[in-house]
Amino acid sequence: MRKLSYIFLLISLNFIFSNTAFAQIDSITNLCSEYLQPPYISDGQQYSALLNRDEVAEFHATFYGGSTYRIVGFCGLQKGNLEITVYDEERNVLFTNTDYNNIPYWDFKFNSTINCIIEAKIDSKNITSGIAVLLIGFIQ
Repeated sequence: MRKLSYIFLLISLNFIFSNTAFAQIDSITNLCSEYLQPPYISDGQQYSALLNRDEVAEFHATFYGGSTYRIVGFCGLQKGNLEITVYDEERNVLFTNTDYNNIPYWDFKFNSTINCIIEAKIDSKNITSGIAVLLIGFIQ
């Protein structure tokens, strides 16, 4: 009986903490969505990662030539907490928001289709850990 109570307690705690994490992701995603309004349409993906001080999340995306895109990223509910860097496949920097006070979004257009690597890390001057969320949208 005691073992059963212990298992029930663990399952309950897991449920409570997982719902809290999902609620936080939803709040950050809603904040990102404010910057992804028409004419932009979401690509349907939500890129998210739990980051600590020096950790880097890496995401891969293909951008098609001739389309206009917007990347939006937040870590927490404040602007400027997330550093976003976009690389080509050879790791040449195409964009970094650190040059622009960690702005939460960037609009861009490629002439030809390109596979990119998107890195996200927290700005450790502002926060020490958090959930990073990126959304990508395009103009149809």
